[in-house]
Amino acid sequence: MKLLEGLRTAFENLAAHKLRSGLSMLGMIFGVGAVIAMLSIGAGAEREAMALIDRMGIRNIIIRDTGVVDRNKLEEIRKKSIGLSRRDVQAIEEGVPGVEMVTPRVIVDAYKIMAPGAKSESKVFGVSYRQAVLAHLEVIEGRFLDAMDERSHAQVAVIGPGARRDLFGAEAALGRQIKINDVWFEVVGLLGDAGGGQSLEGVAVGSVADEIYVPFTAAIRKFDRDPFKAALDEIVVRLEEGVSPQSSATVIRSLLDRIHGGVDDYELVVPEALLEQRRRTQRLFNIVMGCIAGISLLVGGIGIMNIMLATVLERTREIGVRRAVGARRADIRVQFIIESFAISFVGGAAGVVMGIAIARIVAAYADWPTVVTPASILLSTGVSISVGLASGIYPAFRASELDPIEALRYE
Repeated sequence: MKLLEGLRTAFENLAAHKLRSGLSMLGMIFGVGAVIAMLSIGAGAEREAMALIDRMGIRNIIIRDTGVVDRNKLEEIRKKSIGLSRRDVQAIEEGVPGVEMVTPRVIVDAYKIMAPGAKSESKVFGVSYRQAVLAHLEVIEGRFLDAMDERSHAQVAVIGPGARRDLFGAEAALGRQIKINDVWFEVVGLLGDAGGGQSLEGVAVGSVADEIYVPFTAAIRKFDRDPFKAALDEIVVRLEEGVSPQSSATVIRSLLDRIHGGVDDYELVVPEALLEQRRRTQRLFNIVMGCIAGISLLVGGIGIMNIMLATVLERTREIGVRRAVGARRADIRVQFIIESFAISFVGGAAGVVMGIAIARIVAAYADWPTVVTPASILLSTGVSISVGLASGIYPAFRASELDPIEALRYE
């Protein structure tokens, strides 16, 4: 039997029994759709996490102030540890090998951000002049903070595009004054937007659209701060190429434990470790979701086998006629295998459409990133076709083994 003739016959038989064919395809449709949808959701989440971790810096170690939980013992604890401070920055620079740069960060409690005739609810951070390099910030107008600003506690600010719109609209912003709480700052730079604002493991990463940066020295000196609160909220350590973040984190922890008198008022976040954890979680997610979707495909395969066995009984007399006029056993086998292939192929194609549609709906209404990859489409359709072919082999051999004389007598 020629392949094209077999395919034509198979699709004619499917069209002649539309309801039965459609029901037999449902397992394949749902299975393939589930595989594509789940893998696209997983791939989207992985890409988003990778982007966030990339901005945190794969060679970075982030040290965060956790504060003191027991407020009753705060004064006593502060006698042992003053929390994160510039002393820690200096100690890490001098005592940890393989450090490229150390940058502090202060979160300003900004209850009022104003410009003449406008206000904003942006976030204000006191940062080092190295922050632009560390966080890959893009300055589209003016300049970023510099070392002189840091040393002189200069009242200058660099603002994101969202803060600019709130405070100045379409007007020029460079050289203008903004008031943060009760302190005036001059705008010296404008940033480009770096994506959607998110957080990972409690560390703020993502968009700079609604962020304002001032020198951390000015933030410490110019703004009121709880005297029992640590001077710095974060310290970011950038390591040199080839230095192990895990090993360096162990050295930093040992050093800070001595400086802080054993007080557990800080924590370390290692983006490289987060990356490995995300990858392990993603692999586990893919395995679990693949198994669930595989069960759907298996059920679909069983449905195809059941339909094909029923088809063999239904077309027993037809098989006898074909054998009587010269068809070989191989021709009968090929005919039924092609029909099972056609069912799985059409079901797989419909499943691809369904999976892509689900991924798009999730992305649109659940605000969850999805990425439909060619690999997920090839994997799901390949498995569905393989299951369909495997399910058609037994009915095909059973049909080919029918005795022509008995088949012609079958009613």
